[in-house]
Amino acid sequence: MSEEIKLGKIILISSRESFLVKGIETKLSDCDIPMKYCPLELKSLEMLAEEAELYVIIASEELKEAPEFLVYLKDVCKETERKVFVAGNPEEYEFSRLYLTDQLILKWFDRPLDIPGLMQEIQNYIQNFAGENRKKTILIVDDDVTYMKLIYSWLKDHYHVAMANSGAGAFAWLASNKADLVLLDYAMPIVSGATVLKMLKNETETDSTPVMFLTGKSDKETIMSVIDLHPADYLLKTIDKPTLLQKLDNFFYKRY
Repeated sequence: MSEEIKLGKIILISSRESFLVKGIETKLSDCDIPMKYCPLELKSLEMLAEEAELYVIIASEELKEAPEFLVYLKDVCKETERKVFVAGNPEEYEFSRLYLTDQLILKWFDRPLDIPGLMQEIQNYIQNFAGENRKKTILIVDDDVTYMKLIYSWLKDHYHVAMANSGAGAFAWLASNKADLVLLDYAMPIVSGATVLKMLKNETETDSTPVMFLTGKSDKETIMSVIDLHPADYLLKTIDKPTLLQKLDNFFYKRY
């Protein structure tokens, strides 16, 4: 594990310290990943919140009797920008979703729990989303400055965000900076979004930079014209803030 990443702890939430919890604790210790056990008690969660890097819930029937715990966990995760893994059967997972939402739950593990798989996902999360790697960099490219500033306001607390109001401005920024994702408008004057994407793919420095269209163009002809360019996604400007954040979180988690 990289020494440059300053880690918090994996907070393992369960109704009791079972053999499964102890087994996960041992595996995490073997990987030099710090962990703290948290029972379904608000006071315990409150005490551990500042130490948390990631929450892992071992769901059980007892979880259904503690909705106030999940409500508090949701608030803590939103405030501290942390995510949750849930291990449990489908019914327990659906119950957790009622309170935590898909935006906070990054991964679900069915029973019986695949512990090696859980360890791999935790290590993947730490390597790509912990410490200095927590915030990815997104470049927004749009000639509509008002809309671009709105998207900036939605993303700035979750990502490092840069803005460019033209294709030329985007290339000028990318000449000395690296983006983990480009959010690109389609209909721009002088150089269209499609042309910008083609140019990005033709440059060695940016050919692997993922690009999502975020545009008001919803006609079939426009969409089909960029399919062959393989954008990471095609989003419409009618998208709301929670949906956009969820799509970005899921994109980065699956990509890294």
